[in-house]
Amino acid sequence: MLDEKDDNLSVDSSDEKNIEIANEAVAPQEISETEDSKIEETTGTTNEAEVNSDDEVLNEIDDSNAEDAEDADNVQRHVIPVLDYHAMPMENLVGELQRLVKNEKVQAIKNHVDGIKSEFDLKFQEFLEHKKEEFISNGGNEIDFHYNSVTKRDFNEVYNEYREKRNQYYKNLEKNLNDNLAQRLQIIDELKGLVNVEEDINTTYKNFKDLQDKWRNAGPIPRNNYNDVWRTYHHHIEIFYDFLHLNRELRDLDFKRNLEEKEKIVERAEALEQVEDLNVAFQELQTLHKIWKEDIGPVGKDHREAIWERFSNATKALHNKRQGYYAALEKTYEANLVKKHEIIEKINAIAIKVATNHKGLQQQIKEIETLREAFFKAGKVPQKVNEKTWASFKESVREFNRKKNGFYKDQKKEQQENLDKKRALLALAESLKDSEDLAMATPEMKRIQNEWKKIGHVPRKFSDKIWKQFKDACNHYFNRLHASKNEAQKDELENLEKKNECLARLQAFELTGTRATDLEAIKGFIAEWKTYGRVPFNKKNINVKFNKILDALFKKLDVDRQEGELMKYGNKIEQISQGEDTEYALQKERTFIRRKIDESKSEVRQLENNLQFFSNASEDSPVVKDVIKKINTHKEALETWKAKLKKLNILKNNLTKESEEEETEETSEE
Repeated sequence: MLDEKDDNLSVDSSDEKNIEIANEAVAPQEISETEDSKIEETTGTTNEAEVNSDDEVLNEIDDSNAEDAEDADNVQRHVIPVLDYHAMPMENLVGELQRLVKNEKVQAIKNHVDGIKSEFDLKFQEFLEHKKEEFISNGGNEIDFHYNSVTKRDFNEVYNEYREKRNQYYKNLEKNLNDNLAQRLQIIDELKGLVNVEEDINTTYKNFKDLQDKWRNAGPIPRNNYNDVWRTYHHHIEIFYDFLHLNRELRDLDFKRNLEEKEKIVERAEALEQVEDLNVAFQELQTLHKIWKEDIGPVGKDHREAIWERFSNATKALHNKRQGYYAALEKTYEANLVKKHEIIEKINAIAIKVATNHKGLQQQIKEIETLREAFFKAGKVPQKVNEKTWASFKESVREFNRKKNGFYKDQKKEQQENLDKKRALLALAESLKDSEDLAMATPEMKRIQNEWKKIGHVPRKFSDKIWKQFKDACNHYFNRLHASKNEAQKDELENLEKKNECLARLQAFELTGTRATDLEAIKGFIAEWKTYGRVPFNKKNINVKFNKILDALFKKLDVDRQEGELMKYGNKIEQISQGEDTEYALQKERTFIRRKIDESKSEVRQLENNLQFFSNASEDSPVVKDVIKKINTHKEALETWKAKLKKLNILKNNLTKESEEEETEETSEE
């Protein structure tokens, strides 16, 4: 349900009076939004302020990934040292430029080339002026001066070669990016069509996984399309998972696998805080964000916020570490911070009491301008408070400007536009609240709620009423939806009741001391448990409780983990052998187990590769120990899956043998 409440701004009669007076004052020195942008250019602190914001930390990562999306070669990054070009003579600058253009990637040397060109132009201009002075001092006429420089000609040739290479590179890159874009859009179209195809769900699911593989291999696309295309793709991924509610096992299995992959990403991200080289750690973090977005699908709603919160916190932790490193370099800026706070307080004092006449307002504009100049001359402040200080300063100036320029009058117009938008959403919600087409109405109602939250304030006199009407319509619909789901879960609740009763008996079970008898009794509990069907999704933890009790009993009976797992599995094999379509069920189970074997092998390989990154770390390192522990866990799981596959193979061979014997008997009778 919605929990929104509008907190509106209102315009009373005194505000309107201030608006009229403010509009009379046409100030030639007024501090406009344009001048605010000039402030940012003058101080050079805007980008630093933006990077400091917690909300911008992830955007910084996304921007880096967007650059990688435009140039796959950027994955193979290497550091090209920047030399002291200012200390190099012109001939050496030409030589260094030739070396860079010949040996390095053209897209990686822009800053180097710009630095070389800037220094070369300055040196050549100084050299040319010196030659010109010599020419004039020797009796020449300034208008006749002309100088041919071989060094300048060589520089121009190399620089033109660089520009041609760069132009050709971006021309080719643009074509490749557009081709990749077309391919990704085609994948999205095919993904859209999956929910409309009438075919076996397993076939549809296989096609879905194939499309995911195509997406991962489709290559980078233009930066300006990256976020939109990525969001569209993941929007339809989520639609497909909603479509999979008819086959929850497939959906939940994929959600589980995606959650496991994202947990690995989070663990790697959290470990980066211990990496000493911040550049290496941050590049690794960028890679992890790209894998998160491009290679791993969504997880179940119960885990979405938590896993993202962990990943976000790990990202911010590394970012904070970087900030701390640079903050150590900014101790000398503390005094400047005090000065800037004093200036901000003076601006705030003026903004609180804006003049109500033209003459007084003109005087205040001059005072604000003087304070602005003093703010810029005060110098830098510590990076950790740079954003806050800059934001406070901008807000102080803008508060003055808002009052001076008639903020409330414009706000009143905007609030009326917001009211019209919310009325339109209310009408749509009212039309859907009794809809029987739940598959269509549910996502539409959620979209309407999100749109409502994005719309700003409305006039206060309409705020409570329209909000209550909208909330009532939404609550009415979702109450109907929940009632419908409760009816559908009736069978699941019955199964839950039976499992609770079975669980209670298992908890009360006491060992007799005879191992064979006790194991037979435990097998009976397992067989009974398998006969009960699915329980509500939010109650699935009952299966975990059941298995924990079994594990405790197995431990008392000295049954190792693998033997216990196989014992649990034996009942499932018996169910398969006694089913109606044994061959199909057997093949399906074999496919599942083979996939789990492949996944376990892949996990072991990946973890062993990760272990190589810590080759210089001590074996007593917590990170190394954790990786080794995970490797051993996956190896144990791999052996268990192999043992289960072996049991399946024995069952298959027995069934095949029985079938052959029956055919032999039929032949003998004939």
